[in-house]
Amino acid sequence: MSRFPLTARGTGAAVLAFTAFVAAHAFQITELLYISALLTVAVAGSVATLYLVRRTERVERFFDPDVGTVGRDLDVHLRVEIRSPLPTAQGRWRDRLPDGVTGVPEGVFPQTRSGMRTGQRGVDLHYSVTPQRRGIRNIGPISVSSTDPFGFARRRHAIGRPLPLTVTPAVLTLAPLADQAGDVGGTMHATTDQIGQGSDNLVPRHYAPGDSMRRIHWRASAHRDQLMVRQEEQESTPTAIVVLDRASGRWNVEATRAPGGDRGFETAVCACVSIAARLVQEGYLVRVVDFDGAALSDPIDGGDAAGVERLAIDLAPITARRDGMPETLAAVLSGETVGPLVVIGGVLTPPDAAALAPLAHHSSLPVLLAVTPTPGALAEAAASGWRVGRIATEDELEGAWADAVQRGAHRVFS
Repeated sequence: MSRFPLTARGTGAAVLAFTAFVAAHAFQITELLYISALLTVAVAGSVATLYLVRRTERVERFFDPDVGTVGRDLDVHLRVEIRSPLPTAQGRWRDRLPDGVTGVPEGVFPQTRSGMRTGQRGVDLHYSVTPQRRGIRNIGPISVSSTDPFGFARRRHAIGRPLPLTVTPAVLTLAPLADQAGDVGGTMHATTDQIGQGSDNLVPRHYAPGDSMRRIHWRASAHRDQLMVRQEEQESTPTAIVVLDRASGRWNVEATRAPGGDRGFETAVCACVSIAARLVQEGYLVRVVDFDGAALSDPIDGGDAAGVERLAIDLAPITARRDGMPETLAAVLSGETVGPLVVIGGVLTPPDAAALAPLAHHSSLPVLLAVTPTPGALAEAAASGWRVGRIATEDELEGAWADAVQRGAHRVFS
């Protein structure tokens, strides 16, 4: 949409006015002066009605759904109100889209009536977009090109301010842990311990000197033919930990600048939220942390779908940051024993695999996925007990995950 104030019709009228003025003097035809003056006044008046007359403009914008997801269509709705003492003819509109969001945000803007008349309503517009990269993307402002009733002049102007759209990483559907032993399952295989939290249970144990006689479990004693006492235990929900390596040294420099810049890092973020979603569905209490143990989101209870959505939103603006070492993660988690422990990294070297080796023995399902493993790194990790896989692209994630958790195969890529 050109910023030149005259349309083709207006430009023709201006040229005709000038030609008539020159011809009037050249051929001494007075009537041509009237035509020249009339056209000049019409063109000048058209420009004045658009640029000098005061107008009130307002736009309301919302998204459906409120949060976008990479690869999924999203509707943008706008309500534009333009109040002016004079009517305007039909024009064009175009909304501004940022990098990483595609669509056709333009169309015909209908003519508006005089704002002095009662019953004036806004113009409802909508279009669809497809987010291609995660992050916080500003949509807008909208530009409207309007003309005067004669079609001589046009005005292009921006209305409103951009509205930020949160674009979350895609959540892929991954294979369940159906083939794993019961000690790997989530709340479907809830365990009991002395310090966990949950509903109390009464289980018998052998009588020991000093136990109160009031705690004797008479039915169990009769069944086993020896004294048994009640012991209060508590249920605990097995915990799973998903680790996302954000160390800038193991990613492309674009991963540190803005979300969506490095394809490899985007694959890792997609893997992080997808695996967390799978483990939540399995009933685990899932923690998502960085290499230094810092939480990237609040822990998610088993079966909490809303918690997975919050995790996706928390990961929407995340980028790579200062270096983190595998030794730091090993030190942080060395005192914990968990269910699944999933580590997602970028460049993986044999020394990195060696540093992570002790953690494989602290998990019932240790899984190590790397976007860019160096030769020998995955083989060394597999030898220490990790279930390994390469996920150079999102298309490889589903297969690598299934091999790791269902068949236990160590797919080693050199």
